[in-house]
Amino acid sequence: MDTYALVKNKAVAAKQAAGQMALLSTTIKNQGLLQMAQALRAQSEIILTANARDMEQAVAKGMKSSMLDRLKLTPERIEGMAVGLEQVANLPDPVGVVVDGKRLPNGLNITKVKVPLGVIGIIYEARPNVTADAAGLCLKSGNAVLLKGGSEALHSNAAIAGVLARAAEAAGLPVGAIQFIDTTDRQAVDALIHLNGLVDVVIPRGGAGLIKAVVMHATVPVIETGAGVCHTYVDASADVEMASRIAYNAKVQRPSVCNAMETLLVHQDIADKFLPLMLNRFLAAGVEIRGDERVQAYSQQVVPATEEDWSTEYGDLRLSVKVVASLEEAMEHIARYSTGHSECIVTEDYSQAQKFQLGINAAAVYVNASTRFTDGNEFGFGAEIGISTQKLHARGPMALPELTTTKYLINGSGQVRG
Repeated sequence: MDTYALVKNKAVAAKQAAGQMALLSTTIKNQGLLQMAQALRAQSEIILTANARDMEQAVAKGMKSSMLDRLKLTPERIEGMAVGLEQVANLPDPVGVVVDGKRLPNGLNITKVKVPLGVIGIIYEARPNVTADAAGLCLKSGNAVLLKGGSEALHSNAAIAGVLARAAEAAGLPVGAIQFIDTTDRQAVDALIHLNGLVDVVIPRGGAGLIKAVVMHATVPVIETGAGVCHTYVDASADVEMASRIAYNAKVQRPSVCNAMETLLVHQDIADKFLPLMLNRFLAAGVEIRGDERVQAYSQQVVPATEEDWSTEYGDLRLSVKVVASLEEAMEHIARYSTGHSECIVTEDYSQAQKFQLGINAAAVYVNASTRFTDGNEFGFGAEIGISTQKLHARGPMALPELTTTKYLINGSGQVRG
């Protein structure tokens, strides 16, 4: 069977399951999620064995350490996946929620309710936990899911998806509701993003290259997610100790994720007080600093920044640093290079904070807090399907409500239009 036929057959099966998923009660969906969580725990050794195979191949290919961290599974990470499914089971079911309603003068009753999207295609790279997160969120919101993970995690993803699918079906969920595309052929993604009529929406999760390719070439609707060139701006009035904590956490706590800081902007009036200590702290943590001429003057270890650096999502222990003359210059820099993900200002000036939050075009805009909080679980939504950086349908962390659309239900008593 060729790749296109393989993907299409799985999409057909998912489409059939989606019709049944939309009719399931919350109780049955929750039971399925809880059994899926238990199955992950019970079959963790199978998953870890598959992951060890992926890790061995990734190391042999020279995968960088930040990506190896994303790929690696441990008993603790599998437990985290199981707990995530249990948390989703405990969240309110968005399906059937009444958004609006009215009774017209002619007697028609119109109700607007949330309904599943249908078949959701998830295209993602080296993070096997996405397999469990995506499956759980899609099923709870009444959707079928078509999973296409990266080739580097093929064995891990296949093992997880198999465990989840069998557990879901045993709990009474429709056969085919969880579909995993088990091929490394690059044509699989191209096939998936062109299955109009079978796939209702595609959500890419991964690096900027993957997301751009899907957005540019898909004929199926796409929700754009993830690429994170995130900034922290330290204003002239900032508390230096607070700014140091926030900037360090935003870069070092987990540099491989999309909400990690990639560029630090510092007001010139606080630079002499803040930057020498901050740069030393970063350098001690193994961070490579790429800075403008003013930043280079504070340390011989600072590498000159290039134009490309300001727009790069490093995903590792590298950081671009720039000194700016004003809040306006900082905002102009962010407007030019930001991907619209998460941006932060550290300041003690309320008017500066307000101007920053109102003027910055991003899904999440922080005052005096690390950008690392842009996460569905941290926001109290449970697991997330991704961080949307677009403006239509969904923006920011996407959880259960964002995996639904709406439908109008109209009830009458024989009305006809004159």
